[in-house]
Amino acid sequence: MFDGIDLSKLNLNEMMSQVQEMAEKAKEENSSKIFTAKAGGGMVEISINGNSEVVDLQIDDSLMDDKDSLQILLISCMNDVIKQSDENKKMMAMNMMGGMGSFGQKS
Repeated sequence: MFDGIDLSKLNLNEMMSQVQEMAEKAKEENSSKIFTAKAGGGMVEISINGNSEVVDLQIDDSLMDDKDSLQILLISCMNDVIKQSDENKKMMAMNMMGGMGSFGQKS
């Protein structure tokens, strides 16, 4: 499992510190990424950043009198944009593991 790693030189604290730095850097990068989803032909539009924080919400005025449709479109839109953000997080995690050299690779 640890092929190519000299365990006698392994400094766990140093490695954990590097992982923590990488995670913080990823969180900062994610805050600048914006993901947007639309539903109902653009009647509802939600934008979130890579940390899954809502940064914008647009609702067409015509939906204000139709609560049921508004709820359905909001749920659909939120699910789509969250999936985008989750896929981005998975990709970043895989990139982080790849950046750890042979430690992050399967044997």
